[in-house]
Amino acid sequence: MPIYKYKALDKNKRVQEGMVEASGKDYVGEILAEKGLSIVSISEVSSGKKKINLDFLNRIKIKDIVIFSRQFSVLISANVSMVQALKILVDQTANVTLKMVISEVADEVDAGSTLSEALGKRPNVFSNFYISVVRSGETSGKLDEVLSYLADEMEKDYDMMSKIKGAMIYPAFVLSSLIVVGIVMMVFVVPKLTAILTESGGELPLTTRILIGTSGFMQKYWWLLIVVVVGFASVFRWYVKKPWGRRQLDYVKLRLPIFGHLFQLIYLVRFTRSMNTLIVGGVTIDNSLKVAAEVVGNKIYQELIEETIKEVEDGNSISSVFIKSKTIPKMVSQMLSIGEKTGKMDVILERITNFYSREISNMVANLMALMEPLIMVVMGVAVGIMVAAVILPMYNLASNF
Repeated sequence: MPIYKYKALDKNKRVQEGMVEASGKDYVGEILAEKGLSIVSISEVSSGKKKINLDFLNRIKIKDIVIFSRQFSVLISANVSMVQALKILVDQTANVTLKMVISEVADEVDAGSTLSEALGKRPNVFSNFYISVVRSGETSGKLDEVLSYLADEMEKDYDMMSKIKGAMIYPAFVLSSLIVVGIVMMVFVVPKLTAILTESGGELPLTTRILIGTSGFMQKYWWLLIVVVVGFASVFRWYVKKPWGRRQLDYVKLRLPIFGHLFQLIYLVRFTRSMNTLIVGGVTIDNSLKVAAEVVGNKIYQELIEETIKEVEDGNSISSVFIKSKTIPKMVSQMLSIGEKTGKMDVILERITNFYSREISNMVANLMALMEPLIMVVMGVAVGIMVAAVILPMYNLASNF
């Protein structure tokens, strides 16, 4: 259905603005009338025909939420009422989908809901982690400070993940290009080159025979390769969606050579950063652990945190489970223990997060430096095999004349 932007007057003749989804302008009028609003103007933001692609084209990214949180914090700290601040942000936000969400949240808050309740109805946009921090800010009366701190921490996490993804783009592009070029060579180029060698009737080297056989198979059964790739992708998706499959995959991630340690650091930083944000926001240790278990993104770490929650609820130390685990560095367990004893858990968590964030940055930089010569070696080996399989037999054949 189309999305309409409206301007209306409430019972006190105050201007209210927002967005609503309806099948036509007449229905918009009915919806506003039910809310006790008098229409001033209605304008269409997007047509129903474009609605199919709206979510795809206007997917709400973490960066959108970060900007929203920071702007919201500034408005609240300037003593702008919550509802008015949300309505101002409807105009300030560029993302159409987020515009509509903020407008709906503003209407619900204006109707008497708390901000955390309104956000909690939209789990696809606002995570449990985000809602917990906002709820703590409402309770403590420091919503502006909490939102600003939350935006800072989300931005740090976003920057870290962007840096890692960016570092992987170059090798992924090169390897993908190699695969595409290899397939084109095997299907179109190699058959023409090897036809001369086959017609010569001479004995061909093993590498040449393997190359000819592979090329012939790909020419005749290319459709089978597509079926295998699509089938494997489908099975993998089904496997990952199962709880046991997801757990096994997460376990393998932590045991990968080189990259396994990188994954461990990423999950550890995600845990400590979310814990620190929640504790600074006023959330209790046990509730912070429950939220962090959902945020961490790895079943092995999630199970470890869930065991820790039971220990904490029984009155034991937060580090009692971590100190026995091989996936948690000893330094982390010891520092958490110190944080509990000194009552400075937030400071300790921040220091752990900063330390391992630098470790991740250094490791990604080292991997990038290692990846470039490694790719060159792979390309050299591929070219060498092609030369050995095609060019050398041709050279020997030419030498016989």
